[in-house]
Amino acid sequence: MRPYRHALHAGNQADVFKHAVLTLLLDALLATRSEPLVYLESHAGAGVYDLTHGRAFASAEQARGIGRLWTLSEALPELGSYLGAIAALNPDGRVARYPGSPQLARHRLRVCDRLVLFELQEAEASTLQMELGVDPRVSIHLGDGFAGVPELLPPSPAQGLVLIDPPYVSATDFMRVPSCLATAHQRWPAGVYAVWYPRLAGRYSESDRLLRGLQQTFGELLVAELAGLQAAADSGLQGAGVALMNPPSGFDRRLKGLLPRLLRVLRSATGPPGAGPPAGVRTGEVHAAGGQDPGTGWRVEWRRRAS
Repeated sequence: MRPYRHALHAGNQADVFKHAVLTLLLDALLATRSEPLVYLESHAGAGVYDLTHGRAFASAEQARGIGRLWTLSEALPELGSYLGAIAALNPDGRVARYPGSPQLARHRLRVCDRLVLFELQEAEASTLQMELGVDPRVSIHLGDGFAGVPELLPPSPAQGLVLIDPPYVSATDFMRVPSCLATAHQRWPAGVYAVWYPRLAGRYSESDRLLRGLQQTFGELLVAELAGLQAAADSGLQGAGVALMNPPSGFDRRLKGLLPRLLRVLRSATGPPGAGPPAGVRTGEVHAAGGQDPGTGWRVEWRRRAS
């Protein structure tokens, strides 16, 4: 089983899910805050990915991810910010360049907002600098985001969003996420935090433990998951989730409105709008937390620490 890497899986179904939630979250934050925001990301990657060659092209996972969403985009009008960022990179209408989360945030944020990005891999950080470094709103740090992000909290101004999305190359990443967020919460308890995590075959206990750690620190978190995702067989990826701490009021309802329709698009063969998923795919089903069987549905729920 190979690790989940940004470049290899750019634009696949798990990536589309993460980026749909991220841009919807940014839309919600910007709708309720007129003050400048700071966006911080722990593992920024290269920022933009070429889907016409290299590792992402070799995997061809994007055809089942952004390829399907792009074809059926009119089914999800609330993802206008996400799809607009992709369109800005691809003026001819063909998705050849795909934005990672830093580029999506850069496209959505305003002139008064700032982006602070960490990337540990030197080659990725160099590409990130080339793609986003010309923007005066963006500062890029070559280093460990698990350590670097909490050190910069609270940001100035103290309004914004922290995204933690490591590659989960080992069990260590699953353990470092709750530790990083415990320190971050100490420094900035009112901050809005988002954590992306994969559901990997044979390793469900690691992501469950991650969620329990966040629950212990924050008291409550909003969890959104898609299960039964399609990915390269040797990736072990069976689903993905985003855990949100201090999200905007009512954001759970927005996710419940989005996820069943997003799943329907991702599990459909490309075709006319409204095409349903293959036989046997149960969209809209809510699955219990944890367990070894991810099912083939979606989940949005609040998890609260026992008093």
